Parts: sequence; C-alpha cells; structure tokens
Amino acid sequence: MLHPLAAPDYADRIGFARLTRQAFEGVDLHPLRAHLLARVAEGTAQAGEGLDLSLIAQLQGDKEAGLLIQSEVLSFHQLFRTPSSAPKPGLRLLALAADIDMGGNTPIEFLLEGSDIELLTLYVTKTSGLPDTLPDHDVAIVVASDSEECREPLALIEKAAPRWPRPLLNRPERIGNLDRDKLFRLLADIPGLDIPVTAHATRGQLIALSEGRIACNDITGELHFPMIARPRGTHAGVGLAKLDDAAALAAYLAAREEQDFFVARFVNYAGPDGLYRKIRLAMVDGKPYACHMAIADRWDIWYLNAYMAFSEEKRAEEAIFMQDFDNAFATRHRGALDEMSRRVGLDYFIVDCAENQNGELLVFEADNTAVVHNMDSPVVFPYKPPQMRKIFAAFTAMLSRHARPTDKSGLESAA
Repeated sequence: MLHPLAAPDYADRIGFARLTRQAFEGVDLHPLRAHLLARVAEGTAQAGEGLDLSLIAQLQGDKEAGLLIQSEVLSFHQLFRTPSSAPKPGLRLLALAADIDMGGNTPIEFLLEGSDIELLTLYVTKTSGLPDTLPDHDVAIVVASDSEECREPLALIEKAAPRWPRPLLNRPERIGNLDRDKLFRLLADIPGLDIPVTAHATRGQLIALSEGRIACNDITGELHFPMIARPRGTHAGVGLAKLDDAAALAAYLAAREEQDFFVARFVNYAGPDGLYRKIRLAMVDGKPYACHMAIADRWDIWYLNAYMAFSEEKRAEEAIFMQDFDNAFATRHRGALDEMSRRVGLDYFIVDCAENQNGELLVFEADNTAVVHNMDSPVVFPYKPPQMRKIFAAFTAMLSRHARPTDKSGLESAA
C-alpha cells in the first residue's frame, strides 16, 4: 500500500538529454567516462554519477556493461533528479521508468527542454518495486515501454494506479496496446486508416512456409508474398526485411538466429515519383504534431538512412509539410487520427506512418519511447526548432493542465 507523499530523496545526474546531445554533436565522452570510473574505483561515486556512467557506456556502444552498471546502481537507489533550467521549478514531474536499455523508456528530458519543470525519475525494478512512500510530485507519467522487459514493472505500477495520489498519465494498462500484434486489432476498422495485420510466427511456422508445407493464410488471413518480417522485440529496423517469395524467406531464416518473428503484408506506399515518405507524429493530449518526414527511394526508411541533410530538395519538402501540417495532412486524416488517439488512450505517444496509394493513413507502428528531439542543426534544418518547440510547449502545457495543487493534508512540494 502506498503511503503519503514525502520529500524526495533523489540523486542528481547529468541526464539523458545532455549526454545524448553531446554524443550526437561529436563530443568525446571518454574523459568523462574515465573520470566517473575513477570515482567508482575510489568508492566516492554518487548514484547519479553511476547512472550517467551507464548511459555513457551505452552511447559508446557498450550496452552490456552499461546495463550491468545501471542494475547495480538501481539495486541501492531508485530516484534521480534532472534539474530544471529555471531558478525555481514551477512543477515537479515524476517519471516511472524501468531498468532497461536507454531506448526502453520515453526520453522525456528532451520534451522538457527549456521549461521550468523539474524531472524526478523513479525506476521501478523487479526486485525493489515501488517504494512504500512516494516522492512528492505534482503529476506522474509512465515512461516504461511495451517491451517484454517492462511487463513486470508495468504490472506493479498498474496495481498501484487506482490509489495514486496525483494525476497519473500514460496509464500502464494502455501501454501494452502498442505491441505490434495488438495495435492492428485495436485500430483495424477505423475508416480511412490502413494498418496491416501483424502476426506472430514461430521459426518452425516460417520454415514450413518456406518449404511449402503450409500457406501464408495458415499464419494469418491477409498474409501473402511479398511480406515484411522482423524478429519479435526488435525496433529501429533491426532484422527488418521484405521477402518476395519462399526462397527469400528461407535465406532470411538461414541468416537469423531468433525463434519468434512478426510478419505482415508488404504495402507499396511509394508516391507517383517513386519516392517513399515516412512520417513521424507526436500525439500530445489527443492532438497530432509533425516530428519529421523522411523521404527516400527505399521502403525501409527511417530518418538517418534518408540522408535528409544532403538534399536541399528533400528538406524543402519537409519544411512545407511541417508548415502546412495542420491544414493539410492533419486535416485530411483528422477522423482517423482522432479515433486512433481515442482508442490508444495514451496522453502522449508516437506514430510512424505514411499515406498509402489510396490516400489513407498507413500506420506502421506506435510507441511511447521514440525520440523526439531538437538536436538537428538549425543551420541545415532552420524549420525544425520552431516545430520542436511547438511540440515541447504542447507537452508541458498538458502536464500543467493535469497537475493539481498539493493536498493540504499532505507535505508541501519542495518545488
């Protein structure tokens, strides 16, 4: 049972946004890593420094070491603060995170950039769970993802949610709807929205399919070649492939070791000019905002492999897309977007989508942990900072709208 709120016992850290920005800008983080390692060796490192060390290791590609450090730190300390840029914070946000790699929790620090919001991050682990006494806060948000590693922390938060003493956003029971094989069932019959059936398939099923012993519709009714396959639990294009026939499926399986996959029909969403346009939206408080438009001559695109920085023509199109978004894309798909937001039921989430060749909203995936940032060069992308600030302002306004004053019977907020 959760006890009354108490003054938070937090550890300060540099934090996700600042360290990620430095890595993105090419800053050499090795000296800082060496300094923090020396502090650990001397036995003088604070918990926040340990968490920063974990993140630096992951940013440098040493994921295993980073996660080991993180788990060790979280075994004795769960609460961390990322200070507000304002002299006196106007609001205290409690983010409920899981002990997972750096991409497994909402990178919320970017969304608070330039605000007067103080961020406390409470890691809910399998061993420690939730503390008996919650740190004082004005509003809370669940930032753990729908991944398998987060199932137990989400269940612990869900159990406590009905008694949560402050507004709780991104309710844990709704985050599971974002899983690939659940999302299509949730959204399938929305008019003007196209989402391919995403089905779980075992290696054994796919081997049988590649050998002609079963048919595509034995896995799911609308499946056919060409199809899309990816290992279950992967993101960012890891293991993603378009398979044109049974021979391509056999070759794909021979190159992969995983036992479980997601499969879906391939949708050709190329425009009349042969280019593919993949769009990222941020859904904030039920309203869509444009994050980016990646344009490339390949279907399997994300922003980095579209090489937008090298094409003035592509950037000009993206700038117009953002400028006209409310009156163009958002208006064309208002009904589908509104109903999708209502069914997903989250206060904040990200949608990767496009328009199919019938002009419908084609949804690839939705999650609550994709990175929305303002790190791109304002010289190369002058149209992006205003758009990102619009998203950040909407996010902080949402937090303020949900927050409420501290109950007079409880402790006053330290903010």
